[in-house]
Amino acid sequence: MSKKEIKTNAMRILDAKKIAYIYETYECDEFTDGIQVADKLGLEHAQVFKTIVTTGKSGGHYVFVIPIEDEIDFKKAAKLVGEKSLEMLPLKELTKVTGYVRGGCTAIGMKKKFPTVIQESANEFEQIYVSGGRIGMQIRLAPEDLRTAAGASFGDVIRSS
Repeated sequence: MSKKEIKTNAMRILDAKKIAYIYETYECDEFTDGIQVADKLGLEHAQVFKTIVTTGKSGGHYVFVIPIEDEIDFKKAAKLVGEKSLEMLPLKELTKVTGYVRGGCTAIGMKKKFPTVIQESANEFEQIYVSGGRIGMQIRLAPEDLRTAAGASFGDVIRSS
């Protein structure tokens, strides 16, 4: 790692927990969706996960990590976290709530610990890709290591096809 390389908060947490990961960077000045990122890096779409932050009817925040091609099932997700309903966190609140920007949001190292659920299909892979904590960076790690680092659980929270 060069001296100029900046570690993200997510990377520092992984290092502190002695969790193995590999990071990849790509040229990007602004938000691009996960599918564009996967295509840019030549990654299998099913192995690349996006982070979604929601607000429950109670006012609490919940984080879901799902495959980039899937959509969250708000009813399933709400039931799993014990909420009556969930909605997407308004984009203008993302940085204030999580400390991350759109396109660089990861479940590891948010400002506060929020209940986090990783889509159970992540366990089908030895390693998955998630945002590295800033735009232009992806982290590859084992799903179980992501669960440990994010204090997450696994569950089924995506819409059935």
